[in-house]
Amino acid sequence: MKWPRSLYWRIAIGFVLFLAAMLVVQAVLFTWVVSRSGQTLPGQSPTGFAQTVALDVAAALERDPGLDVERYVHDEFASVTHPFFILLANGKIVDHGASPIAEPLLRMARARLRRRSERPERFERNDTERPDRSDRDTTGFRPLRPIPILVNGDVAGVVVVPLRASFSFLLSRFAPTLGVVAAGVLIVGTVLASVLVFGPPRRRLRAVETAARRLGSGDLSARAPAGGGDEIAAVAAAFNAMADDLAARAEALAASDRARRQLLADVSHELTTPVTAMRGYIETLSMPELALDETTKQRYLTIVGDETARLERIIGDLLDLARLESGGGTLTIEDVSVAQLFGRVTARHERACAEAGVTMAVDIGAGAESVRGDGVRLEQALQNLAANALRYAPAGSTLRLEARRTDRAVILSVQDQGPGIAPEHLPHIFDRFYKADASRVVRDPQAASHGSGLGLSIVKAIIERHDGRISVTSVPGRTVFDIALPV
Repeated sequence: MKWPRSLYWRIAIGFVLFLAAMLVVQAVLFTWVVSRSGQTLPGQSPTGFAQTVALDVAAALERDPGLDVERYVHDEFASVTHPFFILLANGKIVDHGASPIAEPLLRMARARLRRRSERPERFERNDTERPDRSDRDTTGFRPLRPIPILVNGDVAGVVVVPLRASFSFLLSRFAPTLGVVAAGVLIVGTVLASVLVFGPPRRRLRAVETAARRLGSGDLSARAPAGGGDEIAAVAAAFNAMADDLAARAEALAASDRARRQLLADVSHELTTPVTAMRGYIETLSMPELALDETTKQRYLTIVGDETARLERIIGDLLDLARLESGGGTLTIEDVSVAQLFGRVTARHERACAEAGVTMAVDIGAGAESVRGDGVRLEQALQNLAANALRYAPAGSTLRLEARRTDRAVILSVQDQGPGIAPEHLPHIFDRFYKADASRVVRDPQAASHGSGLGLSIVKAIIERHDGRISVTSVPGRTVFDIALPV
């Protein structure tokens, strides 16, 4: 998983961008506030600002000697962001954000007011008298010298502008605006973070939750969207893999249940036929009112014996197939001579081939002289295939047993020249109790009807126990069963 796709990295980057945006907004806000404060005194120094205040108050007092200076300063300089205070001649202090006023500033203002009152003739508008070294504010900075307010030649007061504004003044000026904007930025940022950072993961997690609920309620087709490549996508992919596995297992269980039901039905059908026949003939033989001659009795007893043998074969084949498919029984794996296998099969069916007029041929290719496996079970598989082929082989044809070597396997083949198997029957030819006799011309219908329908299923189970595979190809005039055993 690449780190840009990680959900954790996305959240972290989102919050970093959110904080950066907040800082940018705060910086813009501060710049705006400072620019607003600068607009009240464009291009003026603190000295010029003090002189402006003094001249403005002096002009107002000249127009109205009874002016309320405190109210006038409050109304006229409400938008001014720099603190100052005025010490009037009567001792009253008009404060504009300079509180608390340091004692050195008051002392310096009183001294300047006293000197200006005693020697007004020495006053000049551009008075450059320096303050005493001891006249410093509590911050250690040298303040501006007080600027007198002259009304008709008399000193009505002095204006003092500290070099540094107090924290409480700045807080009272800027805190409301900064607080409102900060709250707005926080709210907007929270909404944007919720929508942009947490919104998509929340929707995708809800999709995974919905899929999990659907799967829990029995909907095996429920899947979660797994796009993206981050942690949520990994969880969704794991959920989908689990759902696929559960669906496959459920389908396997359903198929197994269907197979079990079908097997029970097939077994019941196959066992019912001989049992019914045996019961009918036995009841007939036991009827005292029927006078049966010895020939008829013997024929009935022969039929009962044949049905009994058929019943034994079906039960034996069922037990053998169940043992093979369940992994029961022990296979003795060793090198088995293919010539000996083919020889025993030929000897077993030699008389039946002679009676049917069928020739049996054997061909063993180079490198296919032996195979690894259980000789008894492999012979059983070949005997079943040979008997099945002989049942359909027409007179005058050849039944061939062949062995050839490939890169990874030894192929044992049983070929007959019978009518072939219809294509629709080929996929089911190895199923239990499946018979395709209707599609093939049977040389011996009576012998074919006595089959259990389990022979090819047993052959397949034997070959699969050897980690091999069996296949069949069939066309009219040629049917080939190939057994591939790994080298």
